[in-house]
Amino acid sequence: MDVSFLEPVFAAAGPFATVLADVTHTTENAGTELDLRVRAIAERLTEQGVPEPVLETVRSRLLEGNDGGAAGELKGRAVVVAADGTVVLDQALAAAPLREVAEWSPKPDLLPVLRQLPGRVPHIVVLTDRIGADITYFGGAGQVEEEQSVEGDSVHIHKFQGGGWAHHRYQHNTENKWIHNAEDVAQHIASMVRRLGPRFVLVAGDIRARQILTDRASDLWSDLIVSMDEGGRAAGADRAPVDAREAELVAEHEAREIAETVEKIEAAAAHGLSVTGVDHVVEALRKGQVETLVLADAQESDATLLVGNNPLELGVDQQDMDALGIHGDVVPADRALLAAAVASAADVVVVPHAAMPEEATVAAILRYTDASTDAGN
Repeated sequence: MDVSFLEPVFAAAGPFATVLADVTHTTENAGTELDLRVRAIAERLTEQGVPEPVLETVRSRLLEGNDGGAAGELKGRAVVVAADGTVVLDQALAAAPLREVAEWSPKPDLLPVLRQLPGRVPHIVVLTDRIGADITYFGGAGQVEEEQSVEGDSVHIHKFQGGGWAHHRYQHNTENKWIHNAEDVAQHIASMVRRLGPRFVLVAGDIRARQILTDRASDLWSDLIVSMDEGGRAAGADRAPVDAREAELVAEHEAREIAETVEKIEAAAAHGLSVTGVDHVVEALRKGQVETLVLADAQESDATLLVGNNPLELGVDQQDMDALGIHGDVVPADRALLAAAVASAADVVVVPHAAMPEEATVAAILRYTDASTDAGN
């Protein structure tokens, strides 16, 4: 998973208020319930010494659901606020958090956020009809990052129902307009695929429009197409079937990514291009070797690392820091590793602990190897 969206967090000065909250707003008493949940979170933060400006920022963000709009449709929300009151992360979650978090700490706890992102697979959803299409790109953090609405020629868009000498001419003209509109949509999709690299393109809507569109898909995205019968572009069309199929596809791709990542660790080890175990991963991160950091989803861990003035100055013990000639602060290991991954533009994959090679807590797939690289555990 691309975790570059976390860069603003690590660029800010701490400490940080990290909050994962249930902001569900679907009942008659939802406003009152949200007020109570936010009050409880604020009290927990107050007990930890959070300054009032930071508390007020947290409260105002979480209570946005009471004002309606898109915020009122969220189930879970993650908010990270820096010491100066700046919001450095505001992320919708796939559902209400498995465990609510309200923490004031020198380094933010972001692994629970990664576990609950809504759809960590970049993809495109297309709602099409015979006039055009609505095209939406969902990025690696599961949020809408780009939307396009393509509107074609609607004159004579419905086939002429009469008879006589003009019938076939109207039929032919109508088909040509459908084809022209679909070609326009196909070009827009190809451009988005070329720029954004989605894993799949889900196409829903009018059956004839879908057939014409998918027939005109270029090699660039034809293999990415998943077509479905339900869903439409018309006002009032039920979006639920499209959302459900989209969620299924995201889950399938996530499961495949986990399996492929574990297989890649084992295959790359034969060529010295993967390492397992904290010591070896820390060394690889320091040298900028890590292409993909793989973290076991261990939920709770007391493991720590030492971190210097920047995220890549890290070590397992003081001897490591002495070799670097710097002082290190004690940081929970998963937070230190994630910060180093973001700093070195590495991807991050969180996998079940049991799926890791020899049940290691951390592994890495490397960009390159050198004579000092050791793949041992």
